[in-house]
Amino acid sequence: MARYFENSADDLVPDALTGFARAHADLVEFDASDGYVTARHTAPARRVGLLSGGGSGHEPMHAGYVGAGMLDAACPGRVFASPHNRQIYRASLAAARPGGVLHIVKNYTGDRINFGIAAERLADRGITCARVLVDDDLASDSEEIAAGRRGTGGTVLVEKILGGAADAGLGIEELTELGTAMVGRCRTLAAASAAHHAPGTGEPAFSLPVGELEYGVGIHGERADRTRPQGDVRALVEDMTGALLAELRPGADEPVVALVNGLGSVTSLELYGIFGEMGRVLDARRVRLARHLVGNYVTALDMRGFSLTLLVADPAVLAFYDAPVHTAALRW
Repeated sequence: MARYFENSADDLVPDALTGFARAHADLVEFDASDGYVTARHTAPARRVGLLSGGGSGHEPMHAGYVGAGMLDAACPGRVFASPHNRQIYRASLAAARPGGVLHIVKNYTGDRINFGIAAERLADRGITCARVLVDDDLASDSEEIAAGRRGTGGTVLVEKILGGAADAGLGIEELTELGTAMVGRCRTLAAASAAHHAPGTGEPAFSLPVGELEYGVGIHGERADRTRPQGDVRALVEDMTGALLAELRPGADEPVVALVNGLGSVTSLELYGIFGEMGRVLDARRVRLARHLVGNYVTALDMRGFSLTLLVADPAVLAFYDAPVHTAALRW
């Protein structure tokens, strides 16, 4: 069993958030009673507050993206569990600007329900609220999955770009339209050779034979619809990148933003090798790689895997992406 360094499974998230807020006291403030994190500094021109959230265990998402140029607030729930609608409501009140508050929500049933209840409560208070639903996971794009595609790595790119757009003064309708359009042009695919281990029990979420991997795994340990031999990374990344491109079909003059994301236990050595292979595929297919991120951005506790994300961009989107950001996990 893999044992976590924790006081208890119940204390893991609040203890981590307390430590996170102390480590980054210049950037964020943690409301321990209602369980949300807010930014200390945001752009004066911002008319709409940005709020995201979801289960813990995906660090640095969500609290790591609270700060100037990105989120005004984040609501982390328990490990792999939606935040309570009370948390979301309280955080929304703290984040709301004169133009309202925009919820950036990953497509999971619990998140949709709790963010929806919070939005209804905000409407009763006369606070404008809208939603961008992120559903970028290519592996769960199936008519047999009633909830639709899951929200995964693309959430980071959507939050960054909407942060730049909000700092430019865009209103809530403009931000919602931009975010929805970006989600439609963004897809993610993940693979893992070993599952995460559950806090408290230390047991793995699933087991795989040596040399096999889950192709299309979810960030909560959801099993893929198939396994495949791991093989060498070149063939794996070529297949994954090819699947993303086949879905997105970028035009000849449309660049992409790429995210090579570790799911918890993959080393930087491996991630940079994966990025190199992805770049080789894009070059061979004459797809211009305009921007990229490589590292751990949306993890799944200690899962041994990675995800690839592509977002088809245009000059306006790239300008919002390039806008200054200063958070615990992302800054330039």
